[in-house]
Amino acid sequence: MTPSVVNEMLKNPEKLKLGGDRKELTILFSDIRGFTTISESLDPEGLVHLLNEYLTKMTDMVFKYDGTLDKYIGDAILAIYGAPLYDDDHPAKACYSALDMMEGLRELRKEWGARGMPLIDIGIGINTGSMVAGNMGSQTRFDYTVMGDSVNLGSRLEGSNKEYGTHIVISEYTHHYVNDLFVSRQLDSVRVKGKRLPIKIFEVISRKDTFEGDLERVRIFEEGLGLYLNRQWRQAIQAFEAVLGIEPTDTPSKIYIQRCTDYVKSPPPEDWDGVYTMSEK
Repeated sequence: MTPSVVNEMLKNPEKLKLGGDRKELTILFSDIRGFTTISESLDPEGLVHLLNEYLTKMTDMVFKYDGTLDKYIGDAILAIYGAPLYDDDHPAKACYSALDMMEGLRELRKEWGARGMPLIDIGIGINTGSMVAGNMGSQTRFDYTVMGDSVNLGSRLEGSNKEYGTHIVISEYTHHYVNDLFVSRQLDSVRVKGKRLPIKIFEVISRKDTFEGDLERVRIFEEGLGLYLNRQWRQAIQAFEAVLGIEPTDTPSKIYIQRCTDYVKSPPPEDWDGVYTMSEK
């Protein structure tokens, strides 16, 4: 925990008890891509050293924005924003952390490349919502953690990066609070595994105050998404191809071109709502 959280615990030791409270918080999940393959390429000492370097850098970025480290789950990280000390800016601070984590990873990759180490990549998922936060466990050992559907959704969003070839995916609930602060784009409307109702998901690209990229790519992609949702498949393909003309590696555009191509050949039913059902966690 950050020093401010530790001081709060010391001032209010009555909080150190089993049980929890329902609060609106933001959680961040991050995970290393292909960690099993990476672990097989290193000896145990090298793997531990790599993982410790990585986790140290990532945890620093969590603490930088007043996040609370919930736990390490192997190579994965779960962080909480807005608890145990409440902070109105918890959705934005989680997104700031995520962008800094990606920048920190780029720095590590340069160092690892110079040393001949594997170059890992990560995905990050962020969700804001109601969850139970508190001390959970047994009478002899308990941890401060969060539980609930909103936490599970954050984990699903982290996994969706593999589907879309992205690095930072946030829910529409987080996006509602941070849209004015970050350059982002809607990726899709999805029904995640284990959920009945669809949600909109967004890719966070950059902070608005430091963005130096091409906003035209974002504008054209969103135009293509609108055409796709209006069943204008051929026009949508043209828009997504224009995005690839700016950024040839843009995986979401490639995904939509394939979907539109399939729908030209075999249109969806009249009640199609544009929602994509994800089959993987």
